[in-house]
Amino acid sequence: MVDLSLQPATRNAPWPVALMSEKLRDYIDRLGTVWVEGELTQWQNRQGNVYGKLKDLSQDATVGVNMWRNVSAKLTEEFKQGDRVVVLIKANYWVKGGTLSMNVLDIKHVGLGDLLERLERLRAQLKQEGLFDLDRKKRLPFLPQRIGLITGRDSDAEKDVVRNATLRWPDVKFETLYTSVQGDRAAAEVRQALIELDANPTVDVIIIARGGGDFQHLLPFSDEALVRQVAAAKTPVVSAIGHEADRPLLDDVADLRASTPTDAAKRVVPDVAEEHEKISAARHRMNSRLNHLISNEVERIAAMRARPSMSMPDRIVDDRAEELIRWVARGTELSDRFVVDAQKNVAELSARLMALSPQATLKRGYAIAQAADGSVLKDIKQAASGREITVIIADGRFGAVSTGIKD
Repeated sequence: MVDLSLQPATRNAPWPVALMSEKLRDYIDRLGTVWVEGELTQWQNRQGNVYGKLKDLSQDATVGVNMWRNVSAKLTEEFKQGDRVVVLIKANYWVKGGTLSMNVLDIKHVGLGDLLERLERLRAQLKQEGLFDLDRKKRLPFLPQRIGLITGRDSDAEKDVVRNATLRWPDVKFETLYTSVQGDRAAAEVRQALIELDANPTVDVIIIARGGGDFQHLLPFSDEALVRQVAAAKTPVVSAIGHEADRPLLDDVADLRASTPTDAAKRVVPDVAEEHEKISAARHRMNSRLNHLISNEVERIAAMRARPSMSMPDRIVDDRAEELIRWVARGTELSDRFVVDAQKNVAELSARLMALSPQATLKRGYAIAQAADGSVLKDIKQAASGREITVIIADGRFGAVSTGIKD
């Protein structure tokens, strides 16, 4: 006989239902037992057998669970709907009925110590990533025109924020989104509201407000997905959870932490009366400074006008005119003296030149004899008999013929 379990199922050779069911059972059995964390959304005890539902803490996923009488009889703790628990589950596929059941073998409450330990590990991780650094925090606008508010419907936190903000600046506008502020849906709803407000270009700052609460009620504001969304937001985010003792992670990653919703309103919106006082004080300082500056300039101008150059400008012109006349007279005197001295010098040089001139010698009755080639006769032997010579006297020259040397 052929073993069908070793053959692949085909159209012509299908598996029997029992074979497929047995394979499913064997495959699921290999999963073994697994610890699962979630929130009990249903818990019903029927004659010792418990039927419940376990919901994921952050996503929309729920699974039905069963606890048989032999297990529930050993429980030492009370469990109810809404409890956060960790459950040891063994998946079981019932071949005869074709149903899958999740059998609870053990169940425990998630202790406060466990939650704190997880929270501190996440806090250390986010800090190491730099999500708490001051240099990444965004500055809040001085005067927001529209404030995005995420809070519970009809909550005291909403009333505190709106009342105190409008008292300080009556023209401020709000874009309010209502969400759960505790429970398993709170983190996802607040995160979605934050995404919506961050995408709104008219919203200048976002306040996440809740009026305090115990540690477990504040757990949604330490949700990792929510915290990372706040860090990624482009719009400044203010955390106003209002609890000093149990500080959620939202306080550390937000751009500003307010101690209460009222404190958030005061720190986000300026007080119109205080701003008027500041403006009045600034105007007073400006007027005082301006008056002081004008007084100094008036005194400086008066001092400049009192100077002789400004009070009697004609005197400067007159003084400079007299000085100019003196210099002109001095220049004329010096130039005349220079001309006279130059004329005397020329006369002296002329007299000296005349005294040295051959013409003056000729005028005294002397003559110069030149040979035919124009050379001056300096030796008697040059005047041989019959030689033609030229004789130069004071008023001219004439030709002559030498008759020889005379004793």
